[in-house]
Amino acid sequence: NLSTVSEFVLVGLSDAPEVCFLLFVLFLLIYLTTMAGNITILVAISTDTHLHNPMYFFLGNLSLLDILCPTVTMPKMLEALLLENRVISFTGCMFQLFFFIDVVGTEIFLLALMAYDRYVAICHPLHYMNIMSMKLCAHLAIGTWVVGFLNSLLHTSMIFTLLFCESNKIDQYYCDIPPVLALSCSPTYSREVVILLVAGLLGSSAFVVTLISYTYILLAVLHMKSPESRHKAFSTCGSHLTVVCLFYGTTIGTYALPSSTYSPTQGRIVSMLYGILTPLVNPLIYSLRNKEVKNALSRGIRQI
Repeated sequence: NLSTVSEFVLVGLSDAPEVCFLLFVLFLLIYLTTMAGNITILVAISTDTHLHNPMYFFLGNLSLLDILCPTVTMPKMLEALLLENRVISFTGCMFQLFFFIDVVGTEIFLLALMAYDRYVAICHPLHYMNIMSMKLCAHLAIGTWVVGFLNSLLHTSMIFTLLFCESNKIDQYYCDIPPVLALSCSPTYSREVVILLVAGLLGSSAFVVTLISYTYILLAVLHMKSPESRHKAFSTCGSHLTVVCLFYGTTIGTYALPSSTYSPTQGRIVSMLYGILTPLVNPLIYSLRNKEVKNALSRGIRQI
């Protein structure tokens, strides 16, 4: 006599009302800042012809993903903090997990593409426009979105065809793979093996492409004669690698481990690093420190 779960309860971040309100204000400001930064980058790239090249085309895709990623999870988290409504329907949880894994997976592949683009630009500057044509860039970008969609569809279908019949409390502020798997009363070993293999294969391959690309970039930078050019390139690569390592390390560490090792407290901290912090700092690291983007924003403000 097992009753099927029709809704889930998100445990959230805190039960104390005064703490919940402070967290609501903090995360609302973070969310609004993230939206403003990434929308500004999108507007600048789409309206300024000086930024219509492969590098900024990929940056535009990254900004779009950084808008979608927190939008999938933070509105529900803010509702739970302000109104204490932590209930999410079975269907709502399924769609939230699907879109979150879709966005995260797509961003993993996009970061690898961006690293390869920088490798071609720095190591093969004379052939850059021939290799990275806009047609090829469009095909590569579409490919990352398609692979991210198929990857998420596989994970979501494998998880939500399981039976949920006992506890419905998700130890996370949104629906994610490890805490949802931990609630299932069906055998999950085979599903976990497939998820681990797929996440490990796709995530590791993207990380290897990124690592190899930046290795060649750094070797090329070391051969630069100008100290200023070398310092500028090292600064840019260092900033990019910081975010890349943070994003890859946290996501692979989350989805390439069995659900039996899942820690709710650690899971919340790690998910905030790649789900909230990375979309917030990406505009600053990838774009707002860039003189071309600043000049584009200045031109746009003058036109307005």
